[in-house]
Amino acid sequence: MSLTVGCKGRSETVVTAEHTAAAVGSGLVPVFATPYMIALMENAAVNAVQAQLEEGQGTVGTRLEVTHDAATPVGMKVWAQAELTAVEGKKLTFAVQAFDEAGPIGGGTHERFVIAVDRFLSKAEAKKGGQ
Repeated sequence: MSLTVGCKGRSETVVTAEHTAAAVGSGLVPVFATPYMIALMENAAVNAVQAQLEEGQGTVGTRLEVTHDAATPVGMKVWAQAELTAVEGKKLTFAVQAFDEAGPIGGGTHERFVIAVDRFLSKAEAKKGGQ
C-alpha cells in the first residue's frame, strides 16, 4: 500500500426527492439531507485512494466531523471533494468539502481505515453466530 498525502477524490449527484431530509427522515423539509451529504463526502474519500490500494483492500469510514451549512433544493447538482491529509499506518484522514451550484454547503474531516475486505466481512458475518 502506497498512499500519497494530497491525493484527491470527487463524487457528485443531482438532488432528487429521494435525497431529501423529508424522504430520509432526518428532517421535515424537502432539501438535500445531511446523511446524503455525508455519503457523498465518504464516496469522495473512497475515490481519492481506492486506485492506490492493493487488490483485496478497501477502506471503511470510522469518524466524521462535519457541518452542513447551507440548504440545497431538489434539482441542483451537488458534489463533494476529499483530500488525503494524513496517513498513520492504516488510518487515513481526509479534509472533506461539499458544494452545490451556488457555493459551499458543508465541510470537515473524515477518517477511514484500510482493511482486508475478505477478513473484514468474515469478522462481520461471525457476529451472527451469537444470535
